[in-house]
Amino acid sequence: MTAATATMLRHLLFVLNPISGDIDKADLEHTITTYCTERGRTANFYHTTGTDDLAKLQEYLSKHAYDAVFAAGGDGTVSLVAEALVDKGIPLGILPLGSGNGLSKDLGIPQNPQEALDLIWRHQPRVIDTLQIGGHFSAHLADLGFNAVVVERFDQGDTRGPGAYIRIATQEFLDYEPATYHIETDEETWDGAAFMLTIANANTFGSNVVINPDSDMDDGKFEICLIEPFPNAAAPGILYDLYTSGFDTSVYTRRLCCRQASISVPGERDILVQIDGEPMVLPNPVEVKINHHSLRVLVPVPNE
Repeated sequence: MTAATATMLRHLLFVLNPISGDIDKADLEHTITTYCTERGRTANFYHTTGTDDLAKLQEYLSKHAYDAVFAAGGDGTVSLVAEALVDKGIPLGILPLGSGNGLSKDLGIPQNPQEALDLIWRHQPRVIDTLQIGGHFSAHLADLGFNAVVVERFDQGDTRGPGAYIRIATQEFLDYEPATYHIETDEETWDGAAFMLTIANANTFGSNVVINPDSDMDDGKFEICLIEPFPNAAAPGILYDLYTSGFDTSVYTRRLCCRQASISVPGERDILVQIDGEPMVLPNPVEVKINHHSLRVLVPVPNE
């Protein structure tokens, strides 16, 4: 799509999370307003509050017309806006302000918010799949097992940033006991213990761990990425594989490709799951299905 075609996006809404990232939101709003005004766009702003944000945003959007809605925040804000726009046809733009920014990285969006603003002027549309996990929306990745425990601990803590996450992960690793899972998909059945189980319609965590190499976000399928129990001595090699797109090279990993799945932990009533960075407890079993071509997103134009 050329810049001339992109001028169709004239009326824009920016959904801001006031507490995400280290950028002053007043300065950011001024930057966005100036950028849009100089290019003949109008910019309106919507601030999340942490209370009934999805319902309130959906109601707001039902009363106002926009050519695109930009999520200015971290993974939680992006997931919130994506859910509000799913199946609506209104494109999602992302100004990454969080510590992870997983979906924006997978879509190739610049991690500098001011550079990401260029999507207003120069972009191409892409329609991607989304997921329903235990009745909850997911635009990116979800976990059961070790990472879900770490995310829950991280969410409950007062410290943010990669350092806090690594500290918690190290502490939990020493005592973590893998669970046994029963998985039924439209393609196959799998039973066994897993250190970590990721439900993925994308490639990479915000931490740059590549959990699902070569995935396609618009093929109507998702992957269940399993890391089976491993000896402590194998941990450095597995970590290296995850940071170098070598997930499939390890003897302790496997991927199940499917359109729907039922994931259970025998003997348990509830299961801890993290969805797009938000920990929650869901009834056992957890039902997963793909929503094909359900979300329009704005992505950079490939270099010619």
